[in-house]
Amino acid sequence: MDWLMGKSKGKPNGKKPVPEEKKLYLEPEYTKLRITDFEFKELVMLPREIDLNEWLASNTTTFFHHINLQYSTISEFCTGESCQTMAVCNTQYYWYDERGKKIKCTAPQYVDFVMSSVQKLVTDEDVFPTKYGKEFPNSFESLVKKICKYLFHVLAHIYSSHFKETLALELHGHLNTLYTHFILFIREFNLVDPKETTIMDDLTEILCSSSGSGSSSNGSGNSSAGAQNHVKER
Repeated sequence: MDWLMGKSKGKPNGKKPVPEEKKLYLEPEYTKLRITDFEFKELVMLPREIDLNEWLASNTTTFFHHINLQYSTISEFCTGESCQTMAVCNTQYYWYDERGKKIKCTAPQYVDFVMSSVQKLVTDEDVFPTKYGKEFPNSFESLVKKICKYLFHVLAHIYSSHFKETLALELHGHLNTLYTHFILFIREFNLVDPKETTIMDDLTEILCSSSGSGSSSNGSGNSSAGAQNHVKER
């Protein structure tokens, strides 16, 4: 839970703009592939008979396991040498320890921090209770938001840095399906600030528009492209 005290901030670092490489994951031949055509917009909606916290807990835990599994398929290619920073396009993310100190780490170290911290939370009965009558803590929703933000970073890194390997493994259909489901879920319950996900708005617009959420892009659309032409840190 080291990251619970940390904050994620973005700001230009003063370097000259870095031209973006062509984003392979935006190619139509790859974005059209899914493992199911199910209407995820309906799937993420809260069932009438289910408590909101129960629904958030169940889905968050499931997304954690699936994203962890998806990352594991390309983890051998995500090394300290190939991914010296936790980067998504031209944005670099830092870890924060329990004292709020910023830690610059490699991508695999960052992902390990994320997965280890989330694993501790989802298996903690005081945070994610599974026994009948056990109440969720008052901080539960804020913890779910933290978890989802960091899980988004992992998904975005896979697309940004390891899509070629995902293609080689023929797992891009699984990745697209997982990303679509996850994005629609966090939108449905406002779990992640739209500013945090802007970096992948181009992909989100393509994948989610066919899932009944094309008009839910928070008005940003592709206007974020210009904002990504400089290197940022978070």
